Amino acid sequence: MAGRRKHFGSLTEINITSLVDVTLTLLIIFMLTAPYIQGGVEVNLPQAETRSQVVKEGPVISVTDNRQVYFMEQAVEIADLAGLMAPYADTKDTTPVYLRCGEEVPYGMVVKVMAALEREGFVNLSLVADPPGTRE
Repeated sequence: MAGRRKHFGSLTEINITSLVDVTLTLLIIFMLTAPYIQGGVEVNLPQAETRSQVVKEGPVISVTDNRQVYFMEQAVEIADLAGLMAPYADTKDTTPVYLRCGEEVPYGMVVKVMAALEREGFVNLSLVADPPGTRE
């Protein structure tokens, strides 16, 4: 029997240690970078105490400190807001519209944007602010 070679059976278990290591590493990387990834236009929001509210999806209109208006992330003129809001016209009574304005934006500019939205019948308008203590 010395001439016979040992016959090993097939490996029935898969070693997944390296797969788990890579998965956990990616999870940690995503957890660390997710708070820093924020879509949208950079706006220096004012800080204010507000009531907590369940946020529904809706269009976001931003006004930067240099008075540039953005619909989502696209630069637009105030007059063009009506056309961009057309897809939401069927649900304009219930669709929330979020208005993000920088601290240095003049009140008159904010009123112009709000008036343009109200002319189209959008009455569920919410102003966005940062909670106190979120900035240094």
